[in-house]
Amino acid sequence: MDESDYKILDQLQKASDLPLTELSKSVGISKTACWNRIRRMEEGGIIKGRHVSLNRFALNLPIVVFLSITVGQHSPSWVADFTRIVEQFTAIVEVHRLTGAGADYQLKIICETINAYDSLQQKLIAQIEFTSMSTRVSLEEIKQSCVLPLQHARLRA
Repeated sequence: MDESDYKILDQLQKASDLPLTELSKSVGISKTACWNRIRRMEEGGIIKGRHVSLNRFALNLPIVVFLSITVGQHSPSWVADFTRIVEQFTAIVEVHRLTGAGADYQLKIICETINAYDSLQQKLIAQIEFTSMSTRVSLEEIKQSCVLPLQHARLRA
């Protein structure tokens, strides 16, 4: 990876639909070279996909809930079951395994209503072995970004 690759990634993170002509000009390389670099980064797993950012409020999805789950066991079979279960729910948009006190897993859930969230939580309760759950409802989203900070990687390029 060199500076041109990082410039491409910066641009694609901000506007994945940027035409190749504009992208190659902003990076300072030919269209062919730009396309080849993108393909190489896709094949290498650096670029996992291209996404559209949606306005959840315009789509009637105003509720963001963070569900913390504490579990008694962390066996490979429990983790496999848990992974299979959370993958079934499209409203669960992120799942993180945590370290430290408070919880073992943090789920970010986006729903149309609190009742929809309650229904989803009841389904999780019926399917997951856990010791405790804690729910926090987001009152306001102050920052949300899918753009990764690439400055540190540039220092090694």
